[in-house]
Amino acid sequence: MTRLIVAGGGGGDAVAAAVLDRALYGRGTAEDRAVVLTYAWDRLLVDPVPGPRTAADFTGLRPLTPSVYAVPEDAKPVAPAGSTLPRLAAELPHTFALLDPHHGVEGMVRQLEELIEHLAPASIDLLDVGGDILAHGDEPTLRSPLGDALSLAACAQVNAEIRLLVAGPGLDGEIPVEALHERLERVVHALTADDVAPIGPVMEWHPSEATGMLTAAARGVRGLCEVRDAGLTIPLTDDGAVVHEADLDTAFRRNRLAGAIADTTGLAGAERHCREICGYSEIDYEREKTARFGAVPEEPFRPRAVLAGVARFAEEARARGVSHTTFRRLTEVLGLSGVQRADLRALLIGTQPERYDAPLWRL
Repeated sequence: MTRLIVAGGGGGDAVAAAVLDRALYGRGTAEDRAVVLTYAWDRLLVDPVPGPRTAADFTGLRPLTPSVYAVPEDAKPVAPAGSTLPRLAAELPHTFALLDPHHGVEGMVRQLEELIEHLAPASIDLLDVGGDILAHGDEPTLRSPLGDALSLAACAQVNAEIRLLVAGPGLDGEIPVEALHERLERVVHALTADDVAPIGPVMEWHPSEATGMLTAAARGVRGLCEVRDAGLTIPLTDDGAVVHEADLDTAFRRNRLAGAIADTTGLAGAERHCREICGYSEIDYEREKTARFGAVPEEPFRPRAVLAGVARFAEEARARGVSHTTFRRLTEVLGLSGVQRADLRALLIGTQPERYDAPLWRL
């Protein structure tokens, strides 16, 4: 029986959806995997074009319904865009379908309704890693409110039973864990090392920090992890591997941004509401970052200088009480490019394998 999982924020949520499908519904057969509906919205390390991709940004997509396309392993993003979805389709036994917000929440509702009618799924889950989908939508600690608010507003308006799941509360660092616990309901599952084992190879290359920490927490890694270009610190605790259920309708009513964009017919309109309520749009942040760093030429990768830079960063971070970091954080701290992130990983794991607490780096 087909299942549908909506990856609320795209990116790492799509990888986590594959974990949840196996953990909650069993291994089954290759034909019994969930369909994961997800944005093609990757970090600038992967996709240098700001914002989410549309179907027109790919070649080789496979139509599922009039407005929903599957992203198979042989699909290719149209340059200069990039996407992790074709590689995910190649390495994970799930169907990844493209959630496109460019026609606003109304367009997303249409995509969901078409897909539900086409699949007749036995279950539908909306998944968010970290829990920022439970925000009011205007908290000053939010960094990426728009994607989750779009997904939440769309799912709340679909005439179907949809369960809202939050994995690893607090791992995105956007809502205080104490506030999240007041908004979470029953524990659905506590992830184990066995649950996350199938995505181990994926997390060797996928840049998601929240899902990387979710994976590490499920494997028993504990400490304080520093992430993002801003150096946010996230505690790695037992709760970091737990999946909770939350009430979708309550979450929608709570989220000011989700309510404001519920009847939008375009992404630009949703962005305007995001700027009014949150003071910014995460796509604006991506645009600014691209403008700031896009014209900077890539420096050669110098292993000796890189190792020295990592050692300096580790000494400073340990003084702040930090025990772990992500390779994305190291890449940005050292001023390396997205392409050089793979070189950095290979260098560090090759020279100091004892510090690799997959998929994090122990300082």
